[in-house]
Amino acid sequence: MASETAVAAAANDLPAFIWDDALIRRYDLSGPRYTSYPTAVEFTSDYTVEDMVQAAARSKASGRPLSLYTHLPFCAHLCYYCACNKVITKKRDKAMPYVERLLKEAAIQSRLFGADRPVKQLHWGGGTPTFLPKDVMAHLMAGYGELFNLKTGADRDYSVEIDPREVDQDTLPTLWDLGFNRISLGVQDVNPKVQKAVNRIQPREMTEAVLQEARRIGFRSINLDLIYGLPHQTPESFAETLEAVIEMSPDRLSVFSYAHLPDRFYPQTRILSDTLPTPQQKLTILHNTINRLLEAGYEYIGMDHFAKPDDSLAVAQRAGRLHRNFQGYTTHSDCDLVSLGVSAIGQTDDAYFQNNHDLPAWEAAIDAGQLAITRGVGLSRDDRIRRWVIGQLICQFRLDRQQFAAEWGEEFDRYFADELRRLAPMVKDELVADEGNVLQVLPSGRLLIRAICQIFDLYRKEGASQRFSRII
Repeated sequence: MASETAVAAAANDLPAFIWDDALIRRYDLSGPRYTSYPTAVEFTSDYTVEDMVQAAARSKASGRPLSLYTHLPFCAHLCYYCACNKVITKKRDKAMPYVERLLKEAAIQSRLFGADRPVKQLHWGGGTPTFLPKDVMAHLMAGYGELFNLKTGADRDYSVEIDPREVDQDTLPTLWDLGFNRISLGVQDVNPKVQKAVNRIQPREMTEAVLQEARRIGFRSINLDLIYGLPHQTPESFAETLEAVIEMSPDRLSVFSYAHLPDRFYPQTRILSDTLPTPQQKLTILHNTINRLLEAGYEYIGMDHFAKPDDSLAVAQRAGRLHRNFQGYTTHSDCDLVSLGVSAIGQTDDAYFQNNHDLPAWEAAIDAGQLAITRGVGLSRDDRIRRWVIGQLICQFRLDRQQFAAEWGEEFDRYFADELRRLAPMVKDELVADEGNVLQVLPSGRLLIRAICQIFDLYRKEGASQRFSRII
């Protein structure tokens, strides 16, 4: 095989991954990121609010714990690379009316899902959650405390996305007092030229100060987000960014690939295509990044994510209980997801449902005392079986046939006979090993896990849709 590189994992002598240029060229097609199965492209407007109400009733009867997600769309600054649903404004007074509507929506969902169910996981995403003034943050969390059974124990997982540019001396203590114990810091790149090109001027010292203060207060599992493929990035410049980040020593790192789609996301028209690294440079950046992070002691969790060996994500993966949802990797596989705010996606054991993307339309629905669900999908038994299989592969990098039979009362080889035939070339290429009782993703397959999962995706059976990004 061409240009093969192996890097030993910190935990043992087995390689954590193998980079093989020939295999990457063969399998680096487009495909879903599998934050859900079925994926969001299968959501349909035929799914009604009444369907969601019935799903919530089934969820309530199950008594499963809850995860509570809130989308806060406001940003004071426009980052040119961003593809999130956001509102750019300097007017902080816009926050309180939005929060009041969130609490109206939360009141409806609390009745539907059950106010007594423990909320083990809570996440504020955006946008920029720290755009909210301190009193508005407090008002929102107090309202949630009245409507839901928020946990206070050390095992809670209450996280918030933070833009270090939107942090003052009171921000982190306020978040801590409100019950948050995890944070994720947006960094993207510490290189000033790259920052200027994407309109995100954020000196390294600013990020370091926020991280150090968060650590002093007691926040754990601190995550930093990086993006590769941005304008003016080179393998050499990103290596320097990576060294700066390793010195900061976050507990987790997310290293995302930038997808330049200016026809879909208007802010990206500000980025000149000829300033972007070439596809080969992007691959080199990724290759070098994985090598360096493993060398620095991080474990490759998969799908752009890295964590220190003692972090809860790494521990959960080794124990076979890692989970993946719309917030990425998580340790809370037992939670149904209640999501609030414009464009937010909720999840139960047998359904997904999404709020209106349009802020005025979402506001109008909430003002009318209604839910703002505009699309979703109910899951068949086959959907749930395939979701379980894809979840095992993308989270644990393995699938146990006996565990599958115990979970679903089916014989794996009979149920997935066609998929196993289509998986055979990947077995031959040593992306996957079929060890009898276990399908094991091999080091060469870890980078290409989305391609492996796609074999078991009934909706992609005729080939990858171009509506998805490339796998690497």
